[in-house]
Amino acid sequence: MKRSNLMVGLLSVLVLFAVAAAFKAAYTVVIPLMIAWLLSYICGPVVNYLVHKKVPLGVAVLAVLALVLVVCYFFGTFLYGRVVDVLAESPKYVAQLNAIYRDTTSGLKIPEDYLANINWTEKLGPKLAALSGSLAFFMGNFLSKLMLVLIFLVFMLLGKPYFKYKVAAAFPAERADTFTTMTASISKQIGQYLVVKVAISGTTGVLVWLALTLLKVEFALTWGALAFFLNFIPSIGSIIASVPPILLAVVQYYPSIWTPIFTAVVLLLIQMTMGNVIEPKIMGDSLNLSPVVILLSLVFFGWMWGMVGALLSVPIAAAIKIVCENIDALKPISILMGSGKSLWKETQTT
Repeated sequence: MKRSNLMVGLLSVLVLFAVAAAFKAAYTVVIPLMIAWLLSYICGPVVNYLVHKKVPLGVAVLAVLALVLVVCYFFGTFLYGRVVDVLAESPKYVAQLNAIYRDTTSGLKIPEDYLANINWTEKLGPKLAALSGSLAFFMGNFLSKLMLVLIFLVFMLLGKPYFKYKVAAAFPAERADTFTTMTASISKQIGQYLVVKVAISGTTGVLVWLALTLLKVEFALTWGALAFFLNFIPSIGSIIASVPPILLAVVQYYPSIWTPIFTAVVLLLIQMTMGNVIEPKIMGDSLNLSPVVILLSLVFFGWMWGMVGALLSVPIAAAIKIVCENIDALKPISILMGSGKSLWKETQTT
């Protein structure tokens, strides 16, 4: 019996790695599919509401799709504008880096001919030019991925209103009611999680933008947008989002150190308050993930799909936890994926 269980466990591990390898190989299709799947939990309730109000399904899906397109258009325009602004101002900061380098190495015993050969303009100039040249390619790639996401999203939304009727016809009444209740609970929890996460990330981005604007750090809007996106990656994302504005403040206000220090302190306060106080209070302990699960999700999905996988890792892990939580046979997995804080509090109160 023990040998049989061992074989089942090893086969499960092999199947997991085989599926992961297949997903990694098909990332150009799987990533748009995963994004569409997550978006369907946000857009699905809107479609169901419109259908319930006697709006034709095609019109409801078209209206939601138009809204998604408008959001994506403004996002793409915003992203393009931010990159263009940064590239336009790059020569000024390259010159400032030259000055900082000369000042910091003036007291070191470095051969003068070596110092003469170090020029940040020559080192960074070609890279900035290459970045500018690849911007058009990135936007084209973004549009192609967006079209695939929208195609997947349309098919998912078209099937959502009729799902419960298909379940009722496919299973006996008692099993159909149980399955419908479970899937409705899963959809509601995942949708609420995504909406709350987007709201918290948006609030974090706005606070970062306002703080950097008051401190007169350039590209404040860009760093606010970066904080919004990277806030989907817990702990690591907030650190990564805080580093560029702090470094820019160091270069921008050199030789003064006070503005960079204030920038670091303010960003730290914002990230700690939103991540350690506001977010747990709003979401509660039910969706908290174990730090080990977060780390493994980042490594696993980052390995499969790169930066996009890292951004999607925690929402996907939270969705898996919610699914396991609503299936009796998988509840132990959901408990193990959780942070355990609520369980610890229960032991303290008894």
